[in-house]
Amino acid sequence: MAVYTEVGEAELAAFLAEYDIGAPEALKGVAEGVENSNYLLTTTRGQYFLTLYEKRVDPADLPFFLGLLDHLAARGIVCPRPIHGRDGSALRQLAGRPASITTFLHGLSPRRPETRHCAAIGTALARLHEAGGDFAPHRANALSVAGWRPLFEQSRADADGVAPGLAAELAGELALLERDWPRGLPSGVIHADLFPDNVLFRGPELSGLIDFYFACNDSLAYDLAVCLNAWCFEPDRSCNVTKARALITAYDQVRPLSRGEREALPLLARGAALRFLLTRLYDWINTPATALVKRKDPLEYLAKLRFHRNVVSLGDYGL
Repeated sequence: MAVYTEVGEAELAAFLAEYDIGAPEALKGVAEGVENSNYLLTTTRGQYFLTLYEKRVDPADLPFFLGLLDHLAARGIVCPRPIHGRDGSALRQLAGRPASITTFLHGLSPRRPETRHCAAIGTALARLHEAGGDFAPHRANALSVAGWRPLFEQSRADADGVAPGLAAELAGELALLERDWPRGLPSGVIHADLFPDNVLFRGPELSGLIDFYFACNDSLAYDLAVCLNAWCFEPDRSCNVTKARALITAYDQVRPLSRGEREALPLLARGAALRFLLTRLYDWINTPATALVKRKDPLEYLAKLRFHRNVVSLGDYGL
């Protein structure tokens, strides 16, 4: 469930009076997502997406996120476009929370990604990276290699209760990645969380990239590594090299990877797997079983981490 803050009729009407998008007709909570309160808003002018930013989102980051969406949309990236009020602002307060309205994108997220989806994502990700190249604001990636040890330490004591020997395995992996993490690769704005549930398709066509609330500045190839983990593994946790090849090749056709990026990709993919393993592990340990938010299995990413650890060359990704 992703409605933590309820919105009353009177406060919604007063909120919408600051915009030029018509009067409210319907407001329906959206179940997807775990960070914010999301609503499908219908007005006399059409459908929009209303987001109330909850306590896990730093309000200081919101101008970066909304500014990035404006920037990308102006350059043809299919992403939500912030709606600005009559005063020019896209960010204001509603029900005691920072809030914004964006355009509503139609489409469905693929439940079981196919090779064609992976190719479309490779193309879209490369275009996003190119479009973000002249976006001036900067936001550091708090969940890159420097942030993994503090996250690990919060879960170390309970890790072996999730899988025997997990704490020692993660400690060794973390030490290696801290020592060998690639430096000096081409960098810029990345999405950092482009999982299938953050991508919409209408039939064969990609119709939207959504949920930019982990967007930041980091290595561009790291973003590709995140997608490799998110899109190219099967339910039995095996890597589908056909999908991996389609993803990387499509990306490379739009934004050619440098030699350094190609050489670093297996290690970047290993690090991306560890990043999501650690956040899932933390949530698995600290989220009550009775909570409305569904916990995601951290061991899925342990299997992916072990796969990347044994990669010898890009041939293991089908290239």
